[in-house]
Amino acid sequence: MSRVSTPSNGAGEAAKLYAPQAVQSLATRLAKASGVSNSDAEMLADALVDADIHGVTSHGISRLNIYIRRIQKGLIDSDAGLTLDRQLRSALAVDAGNGLGQVQALKTLQLMIPMARESGVAVATIRNSQHFGAVSYYCNKAADQNMILLATTNCEPAMSPEGGCQAFFGTNPIAASFPTGKGFNIKIDMATSIVARGNIIAAQKSGKSIPPGWALNIDGEPTTDAAEALLGTVLTMAGHKGYALALMVEILSGVLSGSAIGADVGSMYKNMDRKQDVGHFLCLLDISAFMDVAEFKNRVDGMIDEIKACRMRPGVEEILIPGERSHRRAMENRRLGIPIDPPTRKELQVLCEELKVPFTLDESAAMEVVS
Repeated sequence: MSRVSTPSNGAGEAAKLYAPQAVQSLATRLAKASGVSNSDAEMLADALVDADIHGVTSHGISRLNIYIRRIQKGLIDSDAGLTLDRQLRSALAVDAGNGLGQVQALKTLQLMIPMARESGVAVATIRNSQHFGAVSYYCNKAADQNMILLATTNCEPAMSPEGGCQAFFGTNPIAASFPTGKGFNIKIDMATSIVARGNIIAAQKSGKSIPPGWALNIDGEPTTDAAEALLGTVLTMAGHKGYALALMVEILSGVLSGSAIGADVGSMYKNMDRKQDVGHFLCLLDISAFMDVAEFKNRVDGMIDEIKACRMRPGVEEILIPGERSHRRAMENRRLGIPIDPPTRKELQVLCEELKVPFTLDESAAMEVVS
């Protein structure tokens, strides 16, 4: 079985589908071959493949190459420990030790869960970290534990303040997930930019243009050229409102954590001579501290039913809840496989050759997407 897609590059070569378990296994082995411990490699691979499963390919396996390249250059500590700078009851200030962002954020969340069970809430800042992938990954982990996680992170400079044309903020996402009785979590994960910068990176890698209204070039002029956009700035969502939200995220994630701020955050791709020093903010709530979990889910489910019962606009067949579309995509991708485009597949192949890891995503393991 296959699904319809457009070709992935100018030559017309299409993405191919692979079983998520096969991709995760290869990612784990490549991370281990790069000096990452077994358990940390499994965490990293799980976070990357989970993003691909949910359709967030900009934060999925396509990022593995740059993480490993930065490990090889000593810009990420593959064996970093997690250090508590300070702790006051259930409030933590954590130093990620310049380790892998996904690994250190997940370890921090694991520290927070029993604290939230005890106190009803746990809050953590993380400094000295890296890009840590899709923020919703951690929020969904919490929701699966009948908890609510609000999470933010600052990022490498990509977005100017309203009225400016010099990159200062990252795309500075905000995310939260809420458990339901409907078989999926309500998932809110949005960049404060009009689009996640990873989508522009993906377009540039595939030789595609970007839609008008996404970005400005280095001179502050609108552009549809992905390469120009990466040299310029992504636009904020909703103008000055997105700017204000980006500022809030910068304060919570960068200022409060003690990480780099604004333009001082290192670029994962451009600055191959210094660390990123990214900061994260996590606020975890135990639902049972406020009401019975069953009651919470009943109330949320009733709200969902009411939302879906609203009169629809002409041409609309269904009102979707945030997280519902990605849940459906995840079910499909687990069944049919996750798409990997030719540039990413080539990067994985080169890594396998360099690190002496068998490349298992060959033609016989793939199902080509019909174009």
